[in-house]
Amino acid sequence: MMSGCSSCNRNATNSNSEVNANVAAESSFANITDANVALAEGTRLLDENQTELAIEAFRQAVKINPELAEGWFQLGIAYALLEMQLERSGEYSAPASNSKEGVKKTNSEKAFEKAVETYKKWLKANPNDDAAQFNLGRTYAKLNKDEEAEEAFREAVELKPEDTEYQTELGAVLIKLAKYREAIDPLKKAVALDESNSRAIDLLEDAEAGRQRLDYVPPKNTNSSSANTSANTTANANANSKPNSNSNQKPSDGNTKPQKDEVKKPAQSSNRPR
Repeated sequence: MMSGCSSCNRNATNSNSEVNANVAAESSFANITDANVALAEGTRLLDENQTELAIEAFRQAVKINPELAEGWFQLGIAYALLEMQLERSGEYSAPASNSKEGVKKTNSEKAFEKAVETYKKWLKANPNDDAAQFNLGRTYAKLNKDEEAEEAFREAVELKPEDTEYQTELGAVLIKLAKYREAIDPLKKAVALDESNSRAIDLLEDAEAGRQRLDYVPPKNTNSSSANTSANTTANANANSKPNSNSNQKPSDGNTKPQKDEVKKPAQSSNRPR
């Protein structure tokens, strides 16, 4: 009996500790009334690998300002990290699909979709905001919507072609879409803008290798073709000769020679996420 009670007490204590920790986390950010301050705090915590606290800070940021696109994007990043950590530890599995509701979305997907919504709303009023276009492209990429990401990155590059990061991300998504030839030009520009851009250098090698694979034409099997031609020629020659049983003349030896085969910077609510 004592053992059972002790176990109950320990479980109750652990449960209360978790609740108190969550309440403490929420209350510490509830005092923040500036969305940008909450966003900065969340970014700091994320950099320090305090993912769950970072999530609370980002939630506070978008609660204060639901139109803060970067807040939604960073919230998606934090949720994605947490989901990955829990999945690796066996404590989390992706939501199961429901025949009535379809595939359920993860918290990270919901946050990224909200980021897309707010970035697009911002860009409707500020179409020349290159950073917002770039961040929209990154958000689409997180949702694996590569065609939409390509379009957004192209807009960002057009607005600010001298940005090596913009050129790099455009090249990266083009490679993902197997558009290797198109990826080469922006990646070359990215390297020209910043010779230390190792990611662009590696991606450029991938793009050139992909183009070579597409342009490769395997050689024809000339040995097999010649052998077949020779055999056919010999057969035809033998068929056309008229052997005479009383003659010592040899049949044609088929000396006909076979022919050989003939053998390509941003406005406030759209700061670039770290």
